Amino acid sequence: MKGYRKYFLNKLVWFLITLVCAFLLNFILPRMMPGDPVAAIVSRMAQGMSNSAGVQAIYQQYTELFGTNRPLLEQFFIYMRNVIRGDFGFSFSQYPRTVADVLGASIWWTVCLQFPAIIVGWLIGNTLGALAAYLKGGFDKVLMPLSIFVSNFPAFGMAVFLLVIFAVDLKWFPTSGGYGFDLIPSFTWSFMWSVIIHYQLPFWSIVLIAIGGQAIGMRSMAIYELNADYVKYARFLGIKDRKIVGYVFRNAMLPQITGLALSVGTMVGGSIFAEIIFSYPGLGTTLLRAVLGQDYPLISASALIITIMVLLATFAIEILYGLIDPRIKTAQAD
Repeated sequence: MKGYRKYFLNKLVWFLITLVCAFLLNFILPRMMPGDPVAAIVSRMAQGMSNSAGVQAIYQQYTELFGTNRPLLEQFFIYMRNVIRGDFGFSFSQYPRTVADVLGASIWWTVCLQFPAIIVGWLIGNTLGALAAYLKGGFDKVLMPLSIFVSNFPAFGMAVFLLVIFAVDLKWFPTSGGYGFDLIPSFTWSFMWSVIIHYQLPFWSIVLIAIGGQAIGMRSMAIYELNADYVKYARFLGIKDRKIVGYVFRNAMLPQITGLALSVGTMVGGSIFAEIIFSYPGLGTTLLRAVLGQDYPLISASALIITIMVLLATFAIEILYGLIDPRIKTAQAD
């Protein structure tokens, strides 16, 4: 336990240091973008006004509201205080909506799209990779080239491919949106069915890419473990193959679990291509619109969510590694 405690504290310290650096970069980088987003808001609000003094008064009012007229250091402390309270302020590009309102309307679309797709792709890919390593033969000769081809297919390319084939040519599925544009969100059967139909192409565009990469990774690790000395020695001792294979695939799964955690952590950013191509109302599309609209609060909040998810996923998997792999405890104890 002493070795594991040292390992845990070391990971916790680096987690906190990385979190502080992420907060700093998350605040500074959006504000380094050229242009004045407040001026864009004022230009929309002051359309038709010929009084320059009135326009200037509106500009000063909004710079005070958003705090862009204050020194950068003061803005940072205000930003930190508000983040701790869960207050991300108003959206520049969608004013007067708050950032929390904008994110709340889109984040569940992304989670419900990405999380099941990542899990399904991970399970199918690892199962196929393990079977390819264990069975070999024709199964491996077909699966391996197909997995390499699919895994190297760009995410936007897979989305466009499915869009053209199944939506444009065959017309089996709609081309865009999260539900029919003539429907109002509700718990009715017609709305739920529309959501399911619109869900299919974005979902499978993510799953197919994930399957290829996971299958390649699992196959490589499983082959390495199957040829390890402990497997040969166990077989020499007459241990049943089923029991040996259980240990083999447990060891081979360690890097795959890391990949799963990072995929879950980065699922918000990873969904941007599928969401944009299919006009899916998720957080990836919201982030893109925020960048195009120079929306500092919305960019900062979206990036902060992505950053914290990645850090938490990485931290959790490091701690899980320490529990699963006894070699880590031994190394720390030494």
